[in-house]
Amino acid sequence: MNKKILKGIIVSNKMSKTVVVAVTRLKLHPKYKRRYKVTDRYKVHSENSELVLGDKVIIQESRPISRDKRWVILKKA
Repeated sequence: MNKKILKGIIVSNKMSKTVVVAVTRLKLHPKYKRRYKVTDRYKVHSENSELVLGDKVIIQESRPISRDKRWVILKKA
């Protein structure tokens, strides 16, 4: 099974070896057929923390690294 790949923006880098990435997607309302934004926040493993707030990154699903971290950074987009 292929690992999921998402694109998002870094919203927090205050933890050591961890950044928080916000991924925004459009969802369709089932009754009113209107699209609306949904933002999910993922804790992502970043071994060397050279990333800053606002950087666009591509993240990939991985094995559980800690209680909340299940994603790693592939590259800076």
